[in-house]
Amino acid sequence: MAATTSWRMIRALIVSFLLTLLMLAGLTFLLYKFRLPESQITVGIYAVYIISCLAGGFLAGKAMKTKRFLWGLMAGILYFLFLFAMSALQDQGILSDLPHILTVLGICAVSGMVGGMAS
Repeated sequence: MAATTSWRMIRALIVSFLLTLLMLAGLTFLLYKFRLPESQITVGIYAVYIISCLAGGFLAGKAMKTKRFLWGLMAGILYFLFLFAMSALQDQGILSDLPHILTVLGICAVSGMVGGMAS
């Protein structure tokens, strides 16, 4: 049963990251085509986090059937942890921007939980 639960969560996270990839490609195109200011790019990146975590939480909650909001929350937190790990590998001074890190954690966790509740 644990293998099935793990696979369901991994599948939800894979879908979240594929969705992230597609949306970031679209955001990159918009940046290139319209020369968007940094403030709009930041809003776009937050929107990508929200939509991806909503989708991941929705899929996790749908797959698990019980305690959907907790599985959605877990999906959002795991999504954030993966992003954080990848960022930490790229930049050694990542902890200097703690308010931004906590904001992104909150966005991912809440979005995943809402997605789980909506499932």
